[in-house]
Amino acid sequence: MSGGVSSTASDINLPKEKEIDYKEEEDIAPKTFNKSTPQNKVGFLSFTQLNSLAVVIILSASGMVSPEDFAFVFFSLFYMYFIAKVAFPFLNPSKDPQVFNPQSKLLQLYALTGATIGLFIPIAYILEGVFEGDKEGIKAATPHVFLLASQVFMEGVASSQKFSAPIRALVPAFYNSRRIFTIVDWVRSEVYKMNQEHSGSAWRVTIGRALAMTNMAFWSFNLFGFMLPFYVPKVLKTYYSENNEKHQ
Repeated sequence: MSGGVSSTASDINLPKEKEIDYKEEEDIAPKTFNKSTPQNKVGFLSFTQLNSLAVVIILSASGMVSPEDFAFVFFSLFYMYFIAKVAFPFLNPSKDPQVFNPQSKLLQLYALTGATIGLFIPIAYILEGVFEGDKEGIKAATPHVFLLASQVFMEGVASSQKFSAPIRALVPAFYNSRRIFTIVDWVRSEVYKMNQEHSGSAWRVTIGRALAMTNMAFWSFNLFGFMLPFYVPKVLKTYYSENNEKHQ
């Protein structure tokens, strides 16, 4: 128990009957706390993963996801397990150093910015396009949203299944590399769709172009300015340092 309850209880002599009630409350409290603790999990899936999986399923049912993107997601799942066995096994379950502090405000802001630019606004853009009849805009934005939602789900799987740090870094790098090509297609579609049928209103075309280009700039920086030159090398250095310590 926290909050100084345990130390206070040890200093006070309770009557026998009250002491029994106190012990019963002590036995019940941890059970109640354990039941309420995993509020953000269902099984091994967090609500973030479940929401991402729901987005993946809905977009898959829409018929706008290409077979190549489906194949990429399934391949990434099998490849993740394969490379975890062959190249990057989990060395020490009791010692899994964090490359970055998860409580960092800057890191949280960066992740929130990526989620807002890459998921929340594009999902709203797709939903609005359904009402406005912008088939071209929906079709162009869907592959990026599908792959990013799949990435979030796969990152959760890598964390919940105790994969090593290099595997957890591989997933976003792997997906980010693939999504760059879908964003290029998205930008191209937005630039050339003004005079096409089912392209939506002029203001929607402007918003679509701005959103596509913003995603292009953000995720290109994320891959080429952060992950490849900084994050992945740091993860590998930490992993191999731990590996060397284990074999010494």
